[in-house]
Amino acid sequence: MNPLLILINKKNLVLLFLLLGSNAFCKEVADSLNITLDDAIALALKNSYEIEIAKNNVESNTILNNYGVAGGLPTVAATASNTEQITQVNQKLNDGTEINRNAAAGNNTQASLSVGILLYNGKRVVSTKKRLAELQNQSSELLNSQIQNTIALVMTSYYDVVRQLSYVNTVRTSIQASEKRLEILKVRKEAGMANNADLFQAQIDLNTLNQTLLDQQMVAQVAKTELLRILTLDPKSVVSINDTISVDNNIKLDAILDRITLNADVKAADHQIRINELIVRETAALRYPTVRFNTAYNYSRNQTAAGFTLLNRVLGPNAGLTLSIPIYNGSAFKRQQQVAEINTTNAQLQKSSIIRDYNAGAVKMYQTYLSSLEQLETQKQNYDLSRQLLNLTLQRFELIQATIIDVREAQRSFEDAGYRMINLNYAAKAAEIELKRLSNTLQ
Repeated sequence: MNPLLILINKKNLVLLFLLLGSNAFCKEVADSLNITLDDAIALALKNSYEIEIAKNNVESNTILNNYGVAGGLPTVAATASNTEQITQVNQKLNDGTEINRNAAAGNNTQASLSVGILLYNGKRVVSTKKRLAELQNQSSELLNSQIQNTIALVMTSYYDVVRQLSYVNTVRTSIQASEKRLEILKVRKEAGMANNADLFQAQIDLNTLNQTLLDQQMVAQVAKTELLRILTLDPKSVVSINDTISVDNNIKLDAILDRITLNADVKAADHQIRINELIVRETAALRYPTVRFNTAYNYSRNQTAAGFTLLNRVLGPNAGLTLSIPIYNGSAFKRQQQVAEINTTNAQLQKSSIIRDYNAGAVKMYQTYLSSLEQLETQKQNYDLSRQLLNLTLQRFELIQATIIDVREAQRSFEDAGYRMINLNYAAKAAEIELKRLSNTLQ
């Protein structure tokens, strides 16, 4: 699926775009802006400067992909000149006549309409036209690559915000446990069953968690600002994201590796090889003769106030063929062709290098993906168990069957399990995004 279709199919995003561009919206209802993943991707595709640059490159290469640019169409030129002059004439004719004039006026008028067309130059025009077409196709692939990269960047940044907000929720749950512990200790203190040391320690632990919450909220806000930068929105905008990280568990390595050759960067490298091969042909054609057909319609008028010829006017067409044969130019064309062949070899090596790196990257990312998924299942169990343990420990603490140390350990286990689960979930999702980017299947 073409990622650009997201901009067309998401009808409900039209209103969102209008609101984002409205000053009233920014000032009055910015707090209510809720961005989903689809919204974020569509906004990035709409606002990305990098995509706009890639689009402009496609448009430029499309304009240049023309036989006229390649030199295959006729050239038509019109020229005209008019010269007024004042001269001193001193002439002696063979019949003895003498002409002497000072400040004799003169006029010379020239006009020409010429047409030229290339008949043969070693098929250089054909090779140039094919190269221009390859440049257009290559720029289209580079645009597709930029779109895939932008989508991957948006998704990774979006889920990073979700990760940071999940950390915030974990800390808040731990704060609720600390508040419950402090409340129990206060009741015990009133009953004379707790000392100030336990009460002070509980208050210190709660204050520390509140500080951790503020720190984590700051990290989450920084992640949101980074997402807004990628979306090319006002970094001061207030947005909310309510989402979870859901990982695709059905990715197969063989399917990813089979689609590496469909990656836009690899296809762009293919076009570069063909471009360099055509440059070789163009350079080789410089060593062939060039035949041009030229025709023109000329007008010439020369008038003087004195002299042997008072008026001379010429009017009429002409036509002819021009043959140019390169004989020797210091072997420059030969050397240029050799360099073009080397550049073609380099382009082939660059494509092989891209495929090698993408295959290795896919294998490494798939290993991360599998490892994260395997650990994630166990970590989800640990998270559920640690949450149950925390609740149980609080109940036992309320019944004076557990110590404050037991509650703190249960809280620490819950926080650690929450952090590990969130990190593994994010790592698996990031690996999934990268694998789909490499296989050109991001949507």
